Amino acid sequence: MKIESEDIDVENLLSGGYFKIPRFQRPHSWDDENIQDLWDDVMAARDDDYFIGSMVVYKTGKQEFNVVDGQQRLTTITVLLCAIRDAFSELGEDDLAEGVHQLVERKNRSNQSEYVLQTETSFPYLQENILKFGEPDLTELVEMAEEDALKSAHLLLRRQVQTISEAVEVNASIPSEDKRARKVSLLIKLRDSVFNLKVIFVKLENEDDAYLIFETLNTRGKDLAVTDLVKNHFAKLLRKKNTVDSVKIKWSKVLETIHESSADINSDSYIYHFWASRHEAVPVKKLYPVFKKRVEAKNAMSYLDDLVADSKYYRAIHEPSFMWDKNEKAIARSLSAIQLFRLVQPTPALLSLVRAYKQKKIKLSKLVEALVAIENFHFAFTAVTSSRSSGGISGMYSSFARKLFESEDANSAANEIRTLIVKLQERRPPLDEFSVSFRQIQFTNANTKQKGLVRYILQKFAERDGFKFAVDFDDLTIEHLTPQSLIGKGDWTAENIGELGNLFLLDPSMNGKLAAKPFPEKMLMLQDGGYSVPAFVASKREWSASQIRDHTNSMAVVAHNAIWSIR
Repeated sequence: MKIESEDIDVENLLSGGYFKIPRFQRPHSWDDENIQDLWDDVMAARDDDYFIGSMVVYKTGKQEFNVVDGQQRLTTITVLLCAIRDAFSELGEDDLAEGVHQLVERKNRSNQSEYVLQTETSFPYLQENILKFGEPDLTELVEMAEEDALKSAHLLLRRQVQTISEAVEVNASIPSEDKRARKVSLLIKLRDSVFNLKVIFVKLENEDDAYLIFETLNTRGKDLAVTDLVKNHFAKLLRKKNTVDSVKIKWSKVLETIHESSADINSDSYIYHFWASRHEAVPVKKLYPVFKKRVEAKNAMSYLDDLVADSKYYRAIHEPSFMWDKNEKAIARSLSAIQLFRLVQPTPALLSLVRAYKQKKIKLSKLVEALVAIENFHFAFTAVTSSRSSGGISGMYSSFARKLFESEDANSAANEIRTLIVKLQERRPPLDEFSVSFRQIQFTNANTKQKGLVRYILQKFAERDGFKFAVDFDDLTIEHLTPQSLIGKGDWTAENIGELGNLFLLDPSMNGKLAAKPFPEKMLMLQDGGYSVPAFVASKREWSASQIRDHTNSMAVVAHNAIWSIR
């Protein structure tokens, strides 16, 4: 590998070549802190050369280079120059503005105007809204998620440049007739400071060397994520053969599916769970070497297609409203409950199950059976008893996910599901442990931490008892039989009034009418209105703290042995 390097300032760097951000690079991702660091460097370099890091490229033409490392810094410097150019223009200094713009756009050997910085991502947003000198020709561009960082950087740097002129404007010691000249002078100093920034310019011979360097570099800026490395590996193995860049198109579909989800998911976690649902589970930091070893030129396109397909399943697991239709409501309900419990451990298994269903390896009934078992297990194991696993649960799910993925037919897949369900039954907390924790679940207006879990539990009991409501479940409110206004009076505490045994679901209008009325009056109003009331409650003429505890205990038995049992 031949490597050439030289010290070079920004002015000579940008005037001596055209720089393209190749397809394996991530979009601009510097945040405000990164931008501020560069601005601080510029300010520190006012009177001298100032080193800001390295830039690695490989040559594609006489004055044409593809950027391997340093694209975040190069892009931000270019955006800053555009902000300075526009500031000169606003002061009527057209020659100074054009002088800066020559490092943003200039004519090539064919006398055609060409931007010095060229990128396939953020096209044409970067070119039209930032690089172009003057009004954009395209005014109704749809901004993609990857362009948010660019837009933010542009706004921040424009504000920073504007503060220089604003400081002059509010400085009473500068005569009004001298303020414009002072602004121009300060902008020239700022321009020169940017021009004088120094980089180590490293040139490589070819693209193969670039891919290798890309994997190993860790310079100033953000470290490469698993997503960046995996994308780079696909780009290396699947070279673009014509005008259609299949890797870029398919990879964009993966990122679009993940990033547009309303759920809190990201591409690194997706790739980790994708791999764990098919192969051996490895820590995220060790995933890429394993991925690189297994994914070769002969199977790379197949893996990329699988990543595209599985990204939709992954999103549907975490965002149950995304993909499921009316006859798949049971799937969405169990997935919603699993997300309510904030679970990560079963994700490889869930992904493998959904994939098997979508590929018609298992039927709807089998998928529902498995999801309900996982939901019911984690209701007891995680949501109620807050049990902790030493790692066996994660290993169990990863092993199941791989075996289901490798199963050859419906029978072998069904056997793997049955084996998983048996293991869940064996690990389920016993009734006595479950009941103690069940009694600790609370909800009051002052303690809303478990409100979502309480609604979920009360809805399951209402469905089991066949309760009818005049409104949808989502519109129901949580009613306290003994009102919260009695907390601190007599034997009433926040703990017994907030217990599950004192709670049931009710429509908002009746809830408001009951308010703080005594228990006998509440029961009479509910019965006269034809409202569904738990049988235990309906049989009582008075309501005490001990009866609340008795009701909670009876609910715990029904919950453990019936509603959330694993069959």
